[in-house]
Amino acid sequence: MARFSVTLDVAAPAGRVWAALVDWPRHGDWAPLTSVRVVTPRPDGIGATFVARSGIGRVGFDDPMTVAVWRPPAGDEPGDEPGRCDVDKSGRVIHGTAAFDVIPLPGGRSLVVWHEDVTVVPHALTRRFPFIVTAVGRIGFRRALRAMAREVERAPVPGR
Repeated sequence: MARFSVTLDVAAPAGRVWAALVDWPRHGDWAPLTSVRVVTPRPDGIGATFVARSGIGRVGFDDPMTVAVWRPPAGDEPGDEPGRCDVDKSGRVIHGTAAFDVIPLPGGRSLVVWHEDVTVVPHALTRRFPFIVTAVGRIGFRRALRAMAREVERAPVPGR
């Protein structure tokens, strides 16, 4: 398995960061060559299922995911319970788990910690070259999280 984490300080409150991260189709705006569709009636909560399609045209793969843990942040203030979402990845190409934490920080900021523990098919790729899978994953998720952060940091604050 390839395991990695990416951490990013975001200049936006935890609730707003959480809302962006659990808007599954928006992930396609941040991850190159990826689109995401929700396949359950509800996009939120345990059991919600969505599929990320990565590739160009017919050349690509589906990454189906199901929410296993759903705990939004309790508030935006330091000391409030952080948010946590875990998803089970059940695709033919990528399977394992992904999770993220959204931790409220002082000054209306948040810390996002994204975790991946995945196997990439063919399994030999992950077994023989886990450092490559880890490096590519870390770079890709850091880039996607930075794109998300730029978007939520620029978003107007309601009521202002």
